[in-house]
Amino acid sequence: MRLQINKGEFMKSWQTAERSTSSKSTINSLTGILLKTAGTDDENTVLLEATDLKTSIKCVSRGILVEEEGEAVLPVKVVGELFKKAPTNVFTVSVAEGKGLIIAGRNKYRFSTYPSKEFPTLPVSESAPFFCTITASELLRTLSEGTIASTIGEEFPKYLGTAFFQLKEGELRIISTDGRRLSLSKCHPVEKGEDGDFLLPISGLKELQRLLGSTDGETPVRIVVDSTLVFFQMGSLEFSVRRVEAVFPNYEKILNPQSTTTLDVDRSLLIAALERVDVIVRDFSRMVLFRLSPEGDLILMGKAPETGAVEEILEGKIEGEPLTVAFNVGFLLDGLKALYGDRAFVSFNGPEGQMTMLRPGETDFLYMVMPIKLTESDLSFEEKEEEGEEFPPA
Repeated sequence: MRLQINKGEFMKSWQTAERSTSSKSTINSLTGILLKTAGTDDENTVLLEATDLKTSIKCVSRGILVEEEGEAVLPVKVVGELFKKAPTNVFTVSVAEGKGLIIAGRNKYRFSTYPSKEFPTLPVSESAPFFCTITASELLRTLSEGTIASTIGEEFPKYLGTAFFQLKEGELRIISTDGRRLSLSKCHPVEKGEDGDFLLPISGLKELQRLLGSTDGETPVRIVVDSTLVFFQMGSLEFSVRRVEAVFPNYEKILNPQSTTTLDVDRSLLIAALERVDVIVRDFSRMVLFRLSPEGDLILMGKAPETGAVEEILEGKIEGEPLTVAFNVGFLLDGLKALYGDRAFVSFNGPEGQMTMLRPGETDFLYMVMPIKLTESDLSFEEKEEEGEEFPPA
């Protein structure tokens, strides 16, 4: 194999494929990228393939002049660095009998390759049933919002580190939960197949988000699904993720529309106030106390024995019953930052029921958090403040 490579064009594809390799694998071929000159529509292109066995990517790279056809697995750690640091914008790469050579101007770099026969055969998507087609920007938005409540690192139950994709009633819904909160985002695909659902690991979806972020927002993403894999096809790139075999909870049972108290508040002001509360509580309980008084102000309070205490007062439209309730401040910030827009609509279902965030007047994104059970000590803090006592010293 002998290629003349335009560095600027080629490196975009190389770096895209590079992220799907496995840097820690004991299987050498998984730490490399397979380059194949055959199998593309344009003779002056190269197909790049990479996998860590959980995710895989195939992409066509242009900016190539194929002088001699062939295939080889190039080690990312060495060759990738040489490609990036090559002193010329155009260089040649040749591989013969397991040995590679890069010529950039008058400079030469020799390296070893891995046998292409040891590279795993990547799955093909031709026979996978069609799921839906959606624009890259809509899929990115829905993914970003729908995976907020996920938890990476938990091993049981398996659904904790996943996102649930559900095509139902003409909508694509993406949902995640860690047992204490839930996020749900939905959109309307351009084309739809039959209703269905599947679970995908968050780690693979993070890479998909990066790919979507570097793709033109109007690019159609075609999703096809077989029994073990989900394929995301966008232009000359195909990214696949292995499905997780687990049962996602029946989330619709906990989407309780009941509420006792509602709050309409400036989103950016609430975020800023919660971030200041977090300065005090983040190394202790991360708990923030909400005190809501209809026709009054929203009061936020937090304390930590070795740090101090904080009280924030915000204007907001509060309706319903008076309420004192507590939440994890980090969970609240995650949801508020995902809402975008100027305002946030928050509904509360008593001191022990779920809190739900929405964009005012919209239903395409929902974020739900369960409250922290208050102790007598937590409530005594509130009572002391009402009596006018000073904050405890830092």
